[in-house]
Amino acid sequence: MDLNLKGKTALVCGSTQGIGWESAKALANMGAKCILFSRSEDKLKAKVDELGEGHAYIHADFSKPEEVRTVVQKLVQDEHIHILINNTGGPPGGKIIDAEVDAFLLAYNQHLVCNHIITQAVVDGMKKDNYGRIVNVISTSVKIPLNGLGVSNTTRGAVASWSKTMANELAEFGITVNNVLPGATETGRLKSIIENKSKKLSKEYSEVENSMLSVIPMKRFAQPDEIANVIAFLASPAAAYVTGQSICVDGGRTGSI
Repeated sequence: MDLNLKGKTALVCGSTQGIGWESAKALANMGAKCILFSRSEDKLKAKVDELGEGHAYIHADFSKPEEVRTVVQKLVQDEHIHILINNTGGPPGGKIIDAEVDAFLLAYNQHLVCNHIITQAVVDGMKKDNYGRIVNVISTSVKIPLNGLGVSNTTRGAVASWSKTMANELAEFGITVNNVLPGATETGRLKSIIENKSKKLSKEYSEVENSMLSVIPMKRFAQPDEIANVIAFLASPAAAYVTGQSICVDGGRTGSI
């Protein structure tokens, strides 16, 4: 199985923590040059130092799509990106009926719009090298919407549809586009979700946590590196004939086939 990424350059979004950071480490271990992409320059500097020599970073605020466009267009003047990991923290929880219009607009900008801008910027280099891997980190909510995540469900579904359409258009150029759908994963976002639920329901943190665990066949949350391993496989030469797919990595929680 060919998992060698030597000579390949990966742009990894949301890569200073959680799934994004673990993905960058996995790709670097497979030989890729990683360019970390996030908002905080101080955190990015520290993480690049941790990865070691040969890696780099760019920074922009994903709530400002034009700022993202400017930074990425400058990057591709000097770099051919072979692997793009689209990954951004999800919107706050809450019922969809209570959501303000601005919450939808912000989420669409951070996820769908920025994904599109970055993909448009890097795809020409992928075509020239006849190698491209685009992996979007979304959510199992694209299979079955999750209660209490109205804005997120709506936005993630739009990204999944965008991704499938993009996969069909780019396949002939040796470019694959896939989605990884993490289930409940031990990240800062999961902790925040549990804390918010416990406050709203007036329940102990452990009670909410145990309730979430009870519907996962494996009876545990994922570790970020377990999600990253699937992302890294999809980025590799071994996954050349996998495209247009949404792959759940959720310990069996999602109830659809």
